[in-house]
Amino acid sequence: FAHTMFFGIGGYGVGIAMARLEPAWANVGVGIAGAVLASLALSFLIGLFSLRVKAIFFAMITLAVASFFAILASQLSAITGGEDGLTFKVPELLRSRTSAYYVVFVAATAVFLALLRVVNSPFGRVLLAIRENDFRAEALGYRTVVYRTVANCLGALVATLAGALYALWLRYTGPNTTLDFSIMVDILLMVVIGGMGTMYGAVLGATLFVVAQNYLQDAMKAISSAAAGVPLLPQLFHPDRWLLWLGLLFVLSVYYFPRGIVGQLRK
Repeated sequence: FAHTMFFGIGGYGVGIAMARLEPAWANVGVGIAGAVLASLALSFLIGLFSLRVKAIFFAMITLAVASFFAILASQLSAITGGEDGLTFKVPELLRSRTSAYYVVFVAATAVFLALLRVVNSPFGRVLLAIRENDFRAEALGYRTVVYRTVANCLGALVATLAGALYALWLRYTGPNTTLDFSIMVDILLMVVIGGMGTMYGAVLGATLFVVAQNYLQDAMKAISSAAAGVPLLPQLFHPDRWLLWLGLLFVLSVYYFPRGIVGQLRK
């Protein structure tokens, strides 16, 4: 659950730098570098103190840390803008939505390829072994705490970069856009739908989730209009009930694809 915090650190790092400095790429780099350093330090500390704790206890610790950071960000108005957040200007290249889209797309693709390389490296295979049976990996001589701490730092790095890109896309950062708990829920849903433990599953899950969020309401509006003469159906498929159907689709996807879509296909 700490990924929400790292996502927020990335957003606030860029936001604070751009709000106080000129909208230049060098200052974007300063904001991202500061955010990455802060995230790596925090993730390292969380790893040292928490990774020996298993399952739900580790999740609760990370949730508590993320909640504390969200409250802190909303209270430090002089630095973070408080509940109002920070609005800022971006470099000229990012002022066009089309150009900004391609910058984000290229950056996301580069991160995906880098992570794919990590997953297929000896380090990634050790992480896979730890996931399957950490006791056996420890018996083989691997320092599981070290590997899990490094993996935690790597996850924090990616979340920070994602938060920075999101802030640059919005030209704004605030508690509701970068630190809200719903962000973590959305990430979990994407991973569960696509398939946990697979890189391609995360991409597929994110794609399906975003498509459903953006086009389900339009589809329901069309169905409601087409079924205007049928009792109950127009009310049942009213566009205002799109969240209900979105939740139902997620429940069905988890029921029929317990390993995720990619995981089920591999099986």
